[in-house]
Amino acid sequence: MADDHIRYDILAQEALRGVMRKVLAEVARTGLPGNHHFFITFLTGAPGVRISSRLRERYPEQMTIVIQFQYWDLKVTDAGFEVGLSFSDVPEKLEIPFSAVRGFYDPSVNFELEFDVKTEGAEDEAAAPAPEPIAVVPEKKAETKKKAAEAEKKPAVAETGGKGADVVSLDAFRKK
Repeated sequence: MADDHIRYDILAQEALRGVMRKVLAEVARTGLPGNHHFFITFLTGAPGVRISSRLRERYPEQMTIVIQFQYWDLKVTDAGFEVGLSFSDVPEKLEIPFSAVRGFYDPSVNFELEFDVKTEGAEDEAAAPAPEPIAVVPEKKAETKKKAAEAEKKPAVAETGGKGADVVSLDAFRKK
């Protein structure tokens, strides 16, 4: 496969983040139109994310926020957005870079965007060799059942007038 020196995948991700940026900027100016509302999922540990230690403790990896009825001070920049939300009646200000967002969903029109988010350890993981595949137990059971079915279809040696008995390992029929 040829190397993608243009990196269309990154360009497409940036374009889709631009859609989210434009929608949020419009909502910041005019408010939510009609029944539109958003579920936004982001990585809490991503660079640039600013949330309270209480929220970071409760959501150490990722969290999903809802922008619908009770939000305030939505501000959108080229790099991200900030919004005020209430969590268990405690007002919080969240600052979220667009690069930390994993998902943007508007259920009123069934519109969804998903993003690849690079984490700090992602480069190290990419350089590491891929682990060897592991055999899955259900496949072995299916294989054993298949062998058992084939053995039942074969006629016995005495019936066929064969020269002798075949030795069959019982391990093929045991449950693992």
